[in-house]
Amino acid sequence: MAGPYTRSRWAPALACAALTACAAAACGDGSVEAGPSTRPPQSAPTSPTEDTPAKEKLVLRWRKTGGIAGIGGPGSVPEFSLYSTGRAVAASQGRLTEYRLKPDASRRLLDEARTAGLDRSHTVGAGTIADAITTVVTMGGATTRIVQAESQAGPEAGFLKRLEPAGWPASDQSAKPGPYTPAKTAVLAGEAAGSGAVRKWPLEPLGDGERAAGGICTLAPSRKVPDTEPGTAWRSRGKTYSVRLRPLLPGETSCRDLG
Repeated sequence: MAGPYTRSRWAPALACAALTACAAAACGDGSVEAGPSTRPPQSAPTSPTEDTPAKEKLVLRWRKTGGIAGIGGPGSVPEFSLYSTGRAVAASQGRLTEYRLKPDASRRLLDEARTAGLDRSHTVGAGTIADAITTVVTMGGATTRIVQAESQAGPEAGFLKRLEPAGWPASDQSAKPGPYTPAKTAVLAGEAAGSGAVRKWPLEPLGDGERAAGGICTLAPSRKVPDTEPGTAWRSRGKTYSVRLRPLLPGETSCRDLG
């Protein structure tokens, strides 16, 4: 579901980073590796209506990692994020779409996630394939890793279909879906050899950022970030860089939040 992002699209991260993360996440020799039997102390809230946008918290998220192409690496955008206000942001075909669940629908979805066992950390499936695609679900302080989800028959994999907002009934939504427009975008730069045309970077010097999400990270207002494509070279303070763009999701305010 990921793709190169240019203002509304993002570039996939390095294959090696994602493959390493996948191999580490999917290790194990059984079909299900049980985690702690008790729920984490900070589980997802059950009353979405209690939060205002200013107090909005992430309560449920899933992303894919690994595979031959190396998806889901540093700086990638999660496929789905649900927040305590009922807002959800989904990534599909390089676009970000915002949805708004009614309080009852949001509460019901979280209850179903708990019933599926996603409120305790564990791994589903054997991790013996180095390039396996792993779906990583986070709920509160719990992390569930589902290896090759399409081949799993358990409740965890079955619940993933409920996290496809395009299939949500209109009666569960308080507003029509629309594009998610981030106020800020993270610019992830890496030094590169200058071959062919090189454009001048118009914003904050790329080399002045901090190391995060697989690059040198600076933040900029989304409306000011220039369009860029993979392979475009940028010149900043005498050095040449390649650039990836990562929109900030709700609750993300710094480069460190992209981890």
